[in-house]
Amino acid sequence: MSDVFVRALNGEMSTVPEDALDSLAAGLEGDLLTPTDPDFAVSTLIWNATIRKRPALVVRPSSTSDVAKTIEFAREHELELSIKGGGHNIAGLALSDNGITLDMSRFNRVEVDTGNATARVGSGCTLGAVDQATLEHGLAAVLGFVSETGVAGLTLGGGFGYLTRQFGWTVDNLVEVEIVTADGQIRRASREVNPDLFWALRGGGGNFGVVTEFVFRLQQIGPEVTAGLIAWSAEEAEGALDLYRTVTTTASREMTVVVLMRNAPPAPWLPADKHGQPMIGMVVVHTGTSEQAAADLAPIRSYGNPWADLIQLKPYVAQQSMLDATQPKGMHYYWKSEFLADLSDQLLETVRAQFVGMSAPANQVTIFHLEGALGEHDEDDGAVGNRDAAYVCAIAAASAGPEAVAANREWVREAWDAIRPFSTGGNYVNFQTEDEETARIGDSYRGNIERLAKVKASYDPTNLFRVNRNIAPISGEG
Repeated sequence: MSDVFVRALNGEMSTVPEDALDSLAAGLEGDLLTPTDPDFAVSTLIWNATIRKRPALVVRPSSTSDVAKTIEFAREHELELSIKGGGHNIAGLALSDNGITLDMSRFNRVEVDTGNATARVGSGCTLGAVDQATLEHGLAAVLGFVSETGVAGLTLGGGFGYLTRQFGWTVDNLVEVEIVTADGQIRRASREVNPDLFWALRGGGGNFGVVTEFVFRLQQIGPEVTAGLIAWSAEEAEGALDLYRTVTTTASREMTVVVLMRNAPPAPWLPADKHGQPMIGMVVVHTGTSEQAAADLAPIRSYGNPWADLIQLKPYVAQQSMLDATQPKGMHYYWKSEFLADLSDQLLETVRAQFVGMSAPANQVTIFHLEGALGEHDEDDGAVGNRDAAYVCAIAAASAGPEAVAANREWVREAWDAIRPFSTGGNYVNFQTEDEETARIGDSYRGNIERLAKVKASYDPTNLFRVNRNIAPISGEG
């Protein structure tokens, strides 16, 4: 292997000599890849095609020791380092342009302990892999709602999904982690062991090290639930949004309802003459009994004249992948989000106004109901905070090619500006885009940001882990 130019921590390009690279490669159980290696393209493939980054080197570790050696190498040579779990982050934080990327894809084991209702999950796993392993036992982790999302990024950013109303943020159900910190040390962190680090990892992103294993508390779910999608013409949006507010205000925690507005996709479950027409839909998941679900969902299923009603008893694991087709790998994506405390008349009118006249086939406005268990924790129980969030509103754009990116970005930002006055002041860090203002980190963590910066100083004082929604280290004094 010849000398390689790699981005240094100061942003300059640095020459890494051949002998240093050969020494690193010889000491790994896994692989050191350069752009000429056949597996390099797979290891650097990410979900959002808008992001154009190409690392100079990829390490594909096979052991925690490999991770530690790579961190030590990056620290010794002062090189920029990124961590790729599922590669699903909207901002493309999995990759370091001209730097080193740790591709954690081989950390893909899921071990379920049915006696303790826990799962040990490698940081290279997707949500779908975890769901498949746990739901065989009628158990589920509190994760997101797109099966190809990486567990690591979702969890370290806080995490929410269909089970959040019952059991809180994903990190409220995190028991323990194994992590390699900037000094190359392999540590465990939990509420009892390294509790300051564990607190920071529960929402603080990839700022504190490379997590190699998560231990999740599992919940008894299904394996079948009442779930699916119901859709109407956008002409019925005003009444549907009012119904959504009424239903979610009184809903039992077993029921989660997501409302979305978009142009109808060319899906086989919709009549052909509806394809491309403005629609409003609700995605529902009810984990209670069939009788309870029927009663709770009656107001939704009896409303208006649905174009389609796909709500049925189905495996929870199937529901977890239902939205995958709306977010295929390789599209050009751009998002913004805000947490909401309630759904006022003015807010709902504003949401509806962002959709009127929207011609883009895959853009949408979504409101996801969160209120419930997360509000029963203290605001500083984990860095994630935002315990006052009852809903999250996401404005999302997607296009197959780059030609629509500029127009989509303008639409998202204009819609976001309209929604922001209704925000709690917080937003979901995992939905922050590459161009997001640095100040938005503070918006994500609000009162927890100073404590996060002090923990950062303890475990990563030189800010080695900076290819993320970065929290700069500050002294713990004063």
